[in-house]
Amino acid sequence: MKYRSRMEILAMVLKSSMRGATKTRLMYGAYLSYAQLKEYLTFALERDLLVYDDGLQVYRLTTKGLRYLNAYEEINEIISLEESNNPQHHNVEASFSQKPLEVMH
Repeated sequence: MKYRSRMEILAMVLKSSMRGATKTRLMYGAYLSYAQLKEYLTFALERDLLVYDDGLQVYRLTTKGLRYLNAYEEINEIISLEESNNPQHHNVEASFSQKPLEVMH
């Protein structure tokens, strides 16, 4: 099993919320248990990376959350490029698109 960093897990939660998502959708999107999801939701909500839409009862990505995702993907791309230039390492991550992510409403 591949180790996932907290930054990667947070990015997965945030990506899952781009079009609005319930707790169940976030949990499955980031492959988390309910207890783990609660911790990441608390973290993301306290830092204004996500907001809860009471009317639709879904979590939504904020502008700050979108900035986090774009920065995360840019860093991931840099690391992937460095690994591909090093013959001892093989890039097992799917490469991210060059286009910055946008919040979908």
